[in-house]
Amino acid sequence: MGEITNVNEYQAIAKEKLPKMAYDYYASGAEDQWTLAENRNAFSRILFRPRILIDVSKIDMTTTVLGFKISMPIMIAPTGLQKMAHPDGKQRSSHKALWTGRNMHDYWKGFQSVVKIRECATARAASAAGTIMTLSSGPTCSIEEVASTGPGIRFFQLYVYKDRNVVSQLVRRAERAGFKAIALTVDTPRLGRRESDIKNRPVLPPGLTLKNVEGLDLGKIDVANDSGLASLVAGQTDSTLSWKDVKWLQSITSMPILVKGVLTAEDARIVVQSGAAGIIVSNHGGRQLDYVPSTIMALEEVVKGAQGRVPVFLDGGVRRGTDVFKALALGAAGIFIGRPVVFSLASEGEAGVRKVLQMLRDEFELTMALSGCRSLSEITRNHIVTEWDAPRGLPSARL
Repeated sequence: MGEITNVNEYQAIAKEKLPKMAYDYYASGAEDQWTLAENRNAFSRILFRPRILIDVSKIDMTTTVLGFKISMPIMIAPTGLQKMAHPDGKQRSSHKALWTGRNMHDYWKGFQSVVKIRECATARAASAAGTIMTLSSGPTCSIEEVASTGPGIRFFQLYVYKDRNVVSQLVRRAERAGFKAIALTVDTPRLGRRESDIKNRPVLPPGLTLKNVEGLDLGKIDVANDSGLASLVAGQTDSTLSWKDVKWLQSITSMPILVKGVLTAEDARIVVQSGAAGIIVSNHGGRQLDYVPSTIMALEEVVKGAQGRVPVFLDGGVRRGTDVFKALALGAAGIFIGRPVVFSLASEGEAGVRKVLQMLRDEFELTMALSGCRSLSEITRNHIVTEWDAPRGLPSARL
């Protein structure tokens, strides 16, 4: 393998290493996958307006999220089932080699023989980078196992299940384990139609479980329709979820709540009224409703709807430090990355995640310098131009 020089290269490596079922589960989107592609493509239609002759010998990328200081505005989004992505950070051979000439049961038996904790590897990488990890509700290691990796700022992503007692138990466990916030996912009243999963019918391999709900009565996985993994979520996620449940969640926890899945100004205003602590602009990685806007296209509308009363974050499509800068210029307080973490895990384990975070940090720092920005507060809307901008007048220049 030659030197990896950008985040995108990890996806190609992961595709070679992972069996088709696992790769498609992570990489695919809903229906025509237009939103999946648009999450990336939309960034390329935003251009820079750099300022020159500014002393950029010192660049400060630090920021504060919900009162917690982090080294950069780049954080890790929730991505479940990370053990499917990479069994062992020391193993460099292709996972496909285990599959060759064997049936699925034998493949997973070999896969499990070298399984180590992958969400924990992600937690360690995030802590080393001085940033935040968000643990998925559907991880293959538990809240407590992730907490045991050592110090770090961690958020917990929450699906609201039909049984509210299960939700209460998860929230209490996250609080006891020292997690700092809840990222409430609100865009899955029903599961999006992910056609690659319907074709592949991915299932959890023997010995691999959703650790946070292990032992709880969430029913059996049914592979008769759609994918086995999807049917577990679809069968338990509560389609009656509404704004009153945000209030209920606030009543059972002191942790601040970020509402994840907002795409419109109307909903941003309701989030503010609900008393939630912040917003994550997300379209679930293009895996739910196809033909919704990319997150970067929806961002400015949501920021305007929030009116500066709560921070707004972006999740979806970020692969370059330039993308981070564009999101901040449009009003984001920070960004989350998801698939790059999974693909780097599949490629190089914990070292891969560390490298992804470092590459994005280096690219973002360079973008700031070349744009004439020495701190995040100096990144403004005037540093970019979008296709929806009105023709510009000439802003007054000053030294």
